[in-house]
Amino acid sequence: MAKKTEKQLRVELVKSPAGRLEKQQRTVEALGLRKLHQSVTVADTPAMRGMINTVSHLVSVTEA
Repeated sequence: MAKKTEKQLRVELVKSPAGRLEKQQRTVEALGLRKLHQSVTVADTPAMRGMINTVSHLVSVTEA
């Protein structure tokens, strides 16, 4: 049986996490974002959706 292809999300950091809550700063770091306008591709899972929702005001999300 063939594996399902996972959906991917492209997440870009558009605002600085400096001065934000510690939880939000750690979430941005856990997503793999280090610099402004850096983007990463992550799997579209409920865990990733929750992390993105936590910092939705700092990131931009598109389907990859």
